[in-house]
Amino acid sequence: MKISLRRKIILSFLIGIFVGAIIWCLSYYYHGLLGNELQLMEKRHTLFNTILEARRYEKNYFISSEKKDAEKALGYVVESEKRFDEVLKILKKDGLATDLNDWRTSLNEYKIALINLLKLHGKGAGAGETEEEAEDGKTLNERVKVRMLGRKLTVYVERTAAKEYKQVQEMIKKFQYYHLSTFAALSVLAALISLFLIINVNRPLKTIEDAIKKIAKGDYTNLPTISTGDEFESLVTSLNNMIKELNKRSKIVLQTEKMASLGTLTSGVAHELNNPLNNISTSVQILLEELEEPSLTYKRELLMETEKQVERARDAVKSLLEFTRESSFSPQIVHVENLFYQTLKLIKGEVPPNVKINVDVPEDLEANLDPRRIQHVLINLILNGVQAMEEGGVLNIRASRQKNSGTFCLQVQDTGTGISEENLPKIFDPFFTTKDVGKGSGLGLSVCHGIIEQHGGRIEVSSARGKGTTFNLFIPA
Repeated sequence: MKISLRRKIILSFLIGIFVGAIIWCLSYYYHGLLGNELQLMEKRHTLFNTILEARRYEKNYFISSEKKDAEKALGYVVESEKRFDEVLKILKKDGLATDLNDWRTSLNEYKIALINLLKLHGKGAGAGETEEEAEDGKTLNERVKVRMLGRKLTVYVERTAAKEYKQVQEMIKKFQYYHLSTFAALSVLAALISLFLIINVNRPLKTIEDAIKKIAKGDYTNLPTISTGDEFESLVTSLNNMIKELNKRSKIVLQTEKMASLGTLTSGVAHELNNPLNNISTSVQILLEELEEPSLTYKRELLMETEKQVERARDAVKSLLEFTRESSFSPQIVHVENLFYQTLKLIKGEVPPNVKINVDVPEDLEANLDPRRIQHVLINLILNGVQAMEEGGVLNIRASRQKNSGTFCLQVQDTGTGISEENLPKIFDPFFTTKDVGKGSGLGLSVCHGIIEQHGGRIEVSSARGKGTTFNLFIPA
């Protein structure tokens, strides 16, 4: 079943929220238990202190036989019963009141024993008397009973407090383990969600991003198909359809620009063909006139000259056909100097006498290029430079290796009118032109830019009004 990207992201966040809610509820529950236990400890501590106060006044009574001490001890016992009821209420609420009946009975017996001791006050041993000297054995028995019950209560409370302290320590330890477990669970969940997002979101996005970068550089190869079953899959399909259309249109644009350049080249090629055809015609006429003459040497020379002119005309036509022929991107090892001179032959008829062309190219410079496309770039830049020098000037064409960069630079520099500062950033935009209507399509430099990026290179341009323009083409060697 195909799930959309939106549902995948919503599902991952719902799982995260669900797990987070469970962890929060458990945390809240454990915090509640710990809070109740601490509250219970506080209540029992208060109860313990109250009983200790009762025991203190009990001992004072046994020493001084002051009735007020026994009364205060009894008052603290009554208060202890209230404290005990508070503790019992908490324990019953949490379902923990299991072993408190004996303790409550002992507390009640201790209270009764104190009451009986107060009733017998003055009938037993007085201050300074020992138990053996006491006149009333009943009072002595009550004293012993009070002591035993008080000691029993004290020991029970001490043991209970120690037990509860140990329980709290264990709860804190468990709570620490719980926090560690929670952290581990959240880490695993975050890792799983991150992995899910990387596989289902980041990886398809990276594939599409890399493909778009290639498209921007002029590489119109199809994206690898992905089967995510969501919007990314349909996006890749749409991009591949767009790339197919771009491939078609780029070929159309390139061929259209070539045909536009062909119109410019026609006069130059006509000039190239006109001279050899005139020579051929003259040689044939002389041959016809000298047909009856016995001299073969002169006739042979005429025929050899005719053959040279035919070869010259054929080369001009061949160059023109190769330039206009539609072809795919096919890089090969090219001798750069030869490529420059072949290009200049094609446009020789378009270069006016008042424009001087200087060529400076290393004889051994070779590069892996598509010769037809680079030739198209050179023709465009050279003709632009020539057209910018209507009143004459110098056009410099150079090539040089770049040290420690693995690239070489092709430079076309003119001394023409230059490009204005506001138009300079726009010269590579499709259909942008400063020429008059009908004299330029505005696609030439845009196509050149695409061709150089297709080779993995870049174009840099600098210009100043009235001083000329320089194009530097940096291409991997």
